[in-house]
Amino acid sequence: MTVDTGRTTAASARVETHTREPVRPRRVLMWHVHGSWTTSFLHSGHTCVLPVTPDRGPDGRGRADTWNWPPNAVELPWEQVRGAGIDLVLLQRPHEIELAEHLLGAVPGRDVPAVYVEHNTPRGGVPETLHPLAERSDVPIVHVTHFNALFWDSGRAPVHVVEHGIPDPGPLYTGEVARAGAVLNEPLRRWRFTGTDLLTGLAGEVPLDLFGMGVEAVPRQLGLSGTRLRAHEDLPQHAMHTELARRRAYVHPLRWTSLGLSLIEAMMMGLPVAAVGATEAYEAVPPGAGVVSTDPGVLAAELRAFLNDPDHAARTGAYAREAALARYGLPRFLDDWERVLEEVAR
Repeated sequence: MTVDTGRTTAASARVETHTREPVRPRRVLMWHVHGSWTTSFLHSGHTCVLPVTPDRGPDGRGRADTWNWPPNAVELPWEQVRGAGIDLVLLQRPHEIELAEHLLGAVPGRDVPAVYVEHNTPRGGVPETLHPLAERSDVPIVHVTHFNALFWDSGRAPVHVVEHGIPDPGPLYTGEVARAGAVLNEPLRRWRFTGTDLLTGLAGEVPLDLFGMGVEAVPRQLGLSGTRLRAHEDLPQHAMHTELARRRAYVHPLRWTSLGLSLIEAMMMGLPVAAVGATEAYEAVPPGAGVVSTDPGVLAAELRAFLNDPDHAARTGAYAREAALARYGLPRFLDDWERVLEEVAR
C-alpha cells in the first residue's frame, strides 16, 4: 500500500495484469513517477512508453521493479523515443515538458497532444498558488481530486478532474489484531504533511502499527515503546495488505496530501477508518464508513470504539468497502480517462 508521494517504494508490489481494450489505442509517452497511479492507468490498455536512461534515474527509470506491470508498459532507450510514434504525452512534473520536447523534437501541446496530471496539493501561498501550467491553454490539467482543482489556481489551462481508481485488493479484513494501522511513507521527512506529529497523541489512546517506507525510526524519534507504536518497514504490497487487514481499524493522519491511496485501499479491504478532516477526506469517507474530523480527540475516541467492539468495526468496514468500490473502482477511473484522452487527442 502506498501514500501519494510521487515516489516509488518497495511497499508496492503485485497487481492484476489484465487490461481492457481502449476505444482507440494510443501510444502514450510518460514517466514512471507515481507507481500506484501508473498501475491503475496501465489497465487502460494504451501502450505506455517509458523512457530509460543507463542510470535509471528519476527521468529514465522505465518500468517498475516493485509492481507487476502488464506488457503495455514498454521501456524505450531515450534515443529511440523519437521514432516511437507517440500519440500523446502524459506529463506529471513541470520539467517533463522540456524533456518531452528534447526526446520528440516536438512541443507538447502544440505539436503533439498533451495532458498534465496534477497529483499533489499546492505548496506555498495556498490558496493563491499558481499552477506551473497556468499560463498555457494548450495543455489541460487533470487534477486527481476536486480539492486540488479548487485550491490550485490553474489560470488559462483547461481543467479536468479524474478521481483515483484502484484495483480491488479484495475483502481481506479480519480485524483480529486489536490495534489501529496507519500507512505513511517517509513520515520523518514529511512530518506535518503526513501528520507524523499526531501519532504521539493517538498512540497514547490506542496502540498503533505503522507501515510504509522510512518508518523504522519513528517509534524511537517519538519516544514511544513498541507496545504503543510498532513499525513495519517497507513490506511488499501483498504482505502489507494482509497485515493491515488484520488490524481492527485504519487511521489516516495526513494533513496535506491530495488523497492518500492508502486510505482508499484500506476502505476497499474492509477496514473502518478514522481520518483527519483535511483535503479530500470528507469526500472519500462518507457517513457510516468511519469518522472524519479535524479533532484528533474525536479520531482517538472512534478508534477506541472500534477496538472495543469488533462487530461495530466489521459493520463499519463493510460499508467502507462498499463506498470505496462505488466511488474509486477501476472501471470508472478508466472510463473517465478514456473520455479525457478522446477529447485531447482528437
